[in-house]
Amino acid sequence: MQYREFGHSGVKLSRIGLGCFSMSGAYGVANDAESIATIHRAMERGVNLLDTSARYGGGHNHLLIGQAIQGRRDKVFIHSKTGTIRDENNRSVAEGSGAPDRLREICELSLKNLGVDYLDAMCQSRVDPTIPIEDSVGAVARLVEEGKVRFIGLSEAAPDTVRRAATVHPIVSLQYEYSLWTRDVEEGHRDACDELGMALMAYAPLGYGFLAGVVDKAGSQSEDDIRGKFPRFYEENFAANRERVALLEALAADKGVTAAQIAIAWVLAQNDNVFPIPGCKSRNHIDENLDAVEVSLTPEEIARFDEIFPKGVAAGTRYPPGGMQRVNL
Repeated sequence: MQYREFGHSGVKLSRIGLGCFSMSGAYGVANDAESIATIHRAMERGVNLLDTSARYGGGHNHLLIGQAIQGRRDKVFIHSKTGTIRDENNRSVAEGSGAPDRLREICELSLKNLGVDYLDAMCQSRVDPTIPIEDSVGAVARLVEEGKVRFIGLSEAAPDTVRRAATVHPIVSLQYEYSLWTRDVEEGHRDACDELGMALMAYAPLGYGFLAGVVDKAGSQSEDDIRGKFPRFYEENFAANRERVALLEALAADKGVTAAQIAIAWVLAQNDNVFPIPGCKSRNHIDENLDAVEVSLTPEEIARFDEIFPKGVAAGTRYPPGGMQRVNL
């Protein structure tokens, strides 16, 4: 495993982290025993960055991780998001999610469910359009002063919002979707991270599995799989996106690696301060993902990627309209 300093934290973390989202039923039923074994396998292979959220599985994800790291707390860096509020129809709502009182409540609940004394990084999942980012970050800064949080992160925030937040308290990282077919961060977010000495956490580097070549039909891939809600999985967009992935698979085959490995390697090649956090819930997939750290790409291969996946090439937006309204604020 390779390690780099995580932003300005002074802490060296594994270049590839483990996203724990899928361990709580997002992509169909997960197996707790296998999920815990996957976390242990990741740690054995040198992973010390775990990404989670208080909202994943209604708290299930934190309880699961707490069980997995019992007696090993000092071996992992827990990056925990706050999640958003759910309305009466169980829809995600950013409004109110950044209220200082709620952020404190989420922190306390996260500590309890994880069974830990502190969060390494507490990250606001979405910018609350009704509350100044300075107020939200100020509330988490007080938790830092109390020793309940070590570092503060943001997710899906616009570059100017990140800069405003940093005037209140140093921001260690920005989490944003980043992959071959989602390159929004190249429109100023990466520059803000470089300017402020922040890490860029690249979530969904495999396009929710699509770029790994494991998606063979439109819509949900199994029962209780949320990916059917994502426009890039819609019937009308599937064929065009699958055609692009077929080209990626051919490149990977020529190099003797998998599509997942070459897609993660591309993210790693963007900058030393970029930390991809592919999600998985099985030991087979964690091994495949982590082997990507050994895949090196030539300038010619990277140029070929730009030909196959130019900016904006993906058919469909990454979220439905409501979701798109909550990003880049």
